[in-house]
Amino acid sequence: MTVYGHPLLFGSFLTPTAADPEHVVGLAQRCERLGLDLVTVQDHPYQPRFLDTWTLLSYVAARTRTVRLAANVTNLPLRPPAVLARSVASLDLLSGGRVELGLGAGAFWEAIEAMGGRRLPGGQGVRALEEAIDVIRQVWDVDARGGVRVEGEFHRVVGAKRGPAPAHDVGIWLGAYKPRMLALTGRVADGWLPSLGYLQPGDLAAGNAIIDDAAREAGRSPRDIRRLLNVGPAQSADELAGLALDHGISTFILAADDPGELQRFAEEVAPAVRELVSAEGAPPAQAPVAPTGGFTVVPTPDDGVRRSATRVWDESERPTGPAPDPHRTYAQHELAAAQHLVDVHDHLRSELARVRDLVDQVVAGAVDAGTARSHISTMTLRQNNWTVGTYCESYCRVLTMHHTLEDQAMFPRLRRGDPRLAPVVDRLQQEHQAIHTVLELVDRALVAFVAGHDTHALHAAVDLLTDTLLSHLAYEERELVEPIARLGIG
Repeated sequence: MTVYGHPLLFGSFLTPTAADPEHVVGLAQRCERLGLDLVTVQDHPYQPRFLDTWTLLSYVAARTRTVRLAANVTNLPLRPPAVLARSVASLDLLSGGRVELGLGAGAFWEAIEAMGGRRLPGGQGVRALEEAIDVIRQVWDVDARGGVRVEGEFHRVVGAKRGPAPAHDVGIWLGAYKPRMLALTGRVADGWLPSLGYLQPGDLAAGNAIIDDAAREAGRSPRDIRRLLNVGPAQSADELAGLALDHGISTFILAADDPGELQRFAEEVAPAVRELVSAEGAPPAQAPVAPTGGFTVVPTPDDGVRRSATRVWDESERPTGPAPDPHRTYAQHELAAAQHLVDVHDHLRSELARVRDLVDQVVAGAVDAGTARSHISTMTLRQNNWTVGTYCESYCRVLTMHHTLEDQAMFPRLRRGDPRLAPVVDRLQQEHQAIHTVLELVDRALVAFVAGHDTHALHAAVDLLTDTLLSHLAYEERELVEPIARLGIG
């Protein structure tokens, strides 16, 4: 069993087809609604049939809320590293810390040359990539003195100003297959991202060995490098679980543009892989041990969009807690506790998006209540007996349980740990009661909808729930993620 200590993640690998731009955007949104963790897009700037990948990722970031985004992988020979670094940091800031950076040394050299790029075969491409990573990391390191300086064989940056810094520690994942690229991955990268279709039997084990040895020689832990893998629809849950257990793969990215295949991957394959890995006794995925540092947990922001004209509270009256100590450092387990709240909330956000999507699908185009009811009988989610009514009811129960746990367990500990948080905790508990009232409205609207009444009340109730819940979750994270870490509340 090979375990590097990273939690299992699942994502998609989409084709940025220019012929139908909204299709790929819709697929990315669908991936988010399905609960996938990551949306990646291939990057071939010389391909006229494709949208520009970084323009597309920026557009998708604006149309999504929680899913992480990456190029798979960025074509470095056509993207100057200093400019790329600022593009990535800018999008990470705009998206609330949701961008990762996949990088490749280059391929399809004739096409790259035709676009004005420089052919860098073999070892030259690897050396150029290493220099580029140095440039990128220096641009992001706004706390270092002086300008960016890399006087390399292929990249020369002499005094460029640093910044902006990304919103979070952006992972650099390398698409590597040969020994020199694998060794580079171990020395300087945060992730290894090959495609299963390009690998031969034994390549994963051999690649891991090269990466691990190079990491140790560079004074790093092999656990510093996440192992990702692009896979196809043909791979079963058993196969993926075997790859996770035998080779430490912790992120599986499905190369597919078919909505049905993406749904099957998210709703059937991913849960089965998690269950199989857990059943084999793999230890719980923990973040790698790292030195203490500043507070790096990024709350998921409220986008400010309001769908309902009803307001259940005045957001301007929300109290704020004490400002964090800028000199305090946080251990990895403290950051993990704070991140857990964001992760739980992001799951609730994802589930809420599914509720909205399911309601929209059921009622879209309904001629009358009878037609709407017939749609309900055919709609499923995860399990064949989960219709819109039972699914929405289940979601409401989960949300109520989450708020009850906070009220009875977490909030009292926050009060005791830092009395200055009392006004914030009081307000959050009041908002829990208000959300409970909104949930009752949703329940009543569901009953009326299933009974055959019009859909307006249901849409209005779901819109109000969306507004209140997203606003509340963002406020809670803004005020509590740092105290949770500081006070050691798990």
